[in-house]
Amino acid sequence: MATLGDILGAARRSATGFHAWIEASDPPLAEEMSIAAQREGCSPAAFARLAVAAFSRFADEEDWAQLTRIVRDDADPGTACLTAMIRWRLTAPACEAHSPTLP
Repeated sequence: MATLGDILGAARRSATGFHAWIEASDPPLAEEMSIAAQREGCSPAAFARLAVAAFSRFADEEDWAQLTRIVRDDADPGTACLTAMIRWRLTAPACEAHSPTLP
């Protein structure tokens, strides 16, 4: 059984492939993510990596509890994890402290 750390690592590594998948499976989310990425001056893949980093660093206890439920109940926990983190990032209040940048 994979640990949450394994799932987070897989989500980070699969950000580029995730965007192609999300375009096919959830076009509205893909469009929202693309717009947000453009607004932040990065690619959708970079936005996905930033979402993982921001969630890992800034999500509160309830966000983590919700993520745990999502991952536990989904047949594809890695994709569900990344999708949830991107949705969280898209709805997070705009704040430089909660918006890490890529090195």
